[in-house]
Amino acid sequence: MKSDTLLRYEGMDILIKHLGKVNAEKFISLIIKEPFDYTKWQTDLWADKTVKEISQEAMEYYNSKK
Repeated sequence: MKSDTLLRYEGMDILIKHLGKVNAEKFISLIIKEPFDYTKWQTDLWADKTVKEISQEAMEYYNSKK
């Protein structure tokens, strides 16, 4: 298991790479301001899609990034 410090560092690095510095900071501030239940969010995230549809979209995304 990674240390808290390493996990924070890697998480911020990923956010900055994908969102840019300003939007990464904005994302963090949104998470801090609003109560956020990650488990509930994940449950509702793809409620209208089947596992097969999600898998297909993930493969299409993966192949588009090659």
